[in-house]
Parts: sequence; C-alpha cells; structure tokens
Amino acid sequence: MNVLSCSINTLKGLYDISGVEVGQHFYWQIGSFQVHGQVLITSWVVIAILLGSATIAVRNPQTIPTVGQNFFEYVLEFIRDVSKTQIGEEYGPWVPFIGTMFLFIFVSNWSGALLPWKIIQLPHGELAAPTNDINTTVALALLTSVAYFYAGLTKKGLGYFGKYIQPTPILLPINILEDFTKPLSLSFRLFGNILADELVVVVLVSLVPLVVPIPVMLLGLFTSGIQALIFATLAAAYIGESMEGHH
Repeated sequence: MNVLSCSINTLKGLYDISGVEVGQHFYWQIGSFQVHGQVLITSWVVIAILLGSATIAVRNPQTIPTVGQNFFEYVLEFIRDVSKTQIGEEYGPWVPFIGTMFLFIFVSNWSGALLPWKIIQLPHGELAAPTNDINTTVALALLTSVAYFYAGLTKKGLGYFGKYIQPTPILLPINILEDFTKPLSLSFRLFGNILADELVVVVLVSLVPLVVPIPVMLLGLFTSGIQALIFATLAAAYIGESMEGHH
C-alpha cells in the first residue's frame, strides 16, 4: 500500500507540475480547459518547419545526392546510430519516435534563439521556444514513459514487471519509484536548461546590448543542441533497458 501511495503521489505531482507558471501566459479557452496559447503557436511553427523540411527532403530524391539530400541523409543516419547504440538490434521500429523527439526538441530549442518571437505582440505574455514551457517538457517526458512501458510489455508481456523484484524483492519500492521519477528528471532538465539560457541572454542584452551577448547566444545554440541529444539518447536508453530487462 505504501508503494502504491507513493506512486499515486508521484503521478499527482506530475499533474501539479503542469500548473507551474513562469511569467505571464496567453491563454486559450478550449471547452472547460485553459491552454497556453503561445506554446501552441510556437509549436505549430516548429511542426511546420519540420514538415516543410521533410517534404523538401523526399520530394525529388537524386541518385547522386544534392547538398540538401546529403544533409537530411546524415541526420537520419545520426538518429539511427543513436537508436541502435542505445536500443540494440531491435532499434528499427523506434527510429521514428526517437527521431521525432530529437528533431522537435532541437528545432524548438533553436527557434528560441534564432526566431524573433519578441516582435510579435500578444495581449498577455510573449512568444518563446516551446521547450521554454514546463507543460511541453512534461508532455515529452510522459510520452517517453509511455513508449518504454509499451516497449517492455510488447517484448515480454506481463513478465516485464518481473524486473521490479530484481535483483532482490527488497528493491521493489525503489525500482517502482525509479520509473516514476524518470519523467521528472527528463522534463526538469530540459525545461531548466532552456529557460536559464533564454533568461541569461535577455539579461545580458538588456545590460550590454551590443557585442557581449553574441558569444553567450552561440553557446546557447550549442547547449540547445546538446539538450536535444541528451533527451533523445536517454529516451532510447530507457526503451532499450525496458526491452532487455533490469541492468
């Protein structure tokens, strides 16, 4: 009962996190739900960029690849390598999921630094990278949790839950809590790094608006890419772990 109570409290904590707010927000009322309108707007822009890029990549493939085709093929190979390294030989079906996670987070992070969101005025709040909102990062983390539970149950059936009593039943509470804290660490790591990066740039631009913020912005671009890679790598590692068993 104590383990069940802890798990329920952890899930309730994840739900409560979705109500965390940093700054002002532009709300849309959809039925009985309030959603962060600026997050949906910027997410749609990111999705449009990804869909447009994918359309261009597959529209007219050449036997002798063009520069653009080479770039997209390199990205695909990179995602395959990450998936294969972390998941193993059964990585194939998970490449689209890992690739979607990596590309959405990567483009979202870079959009916060490269796109002039601030010039678009909203009644409340302001536009920023989708990953600058805790709701987005929690949603991505929960999708990852669903994915690795699905992978484990598909591969092993109900025998998947045997990992919770390995190597000894004494570790049952810790093993259960470990699965429920994974989305917490994923979401807070991504959210905290992106928010901190944008806040640092805003402060420096307000204090020294000319040359000094540029190196920090370049460092932010590098960090944003690393954060996307870390999230995708951990997602693949969790999926691989659930398919192979407890390590």
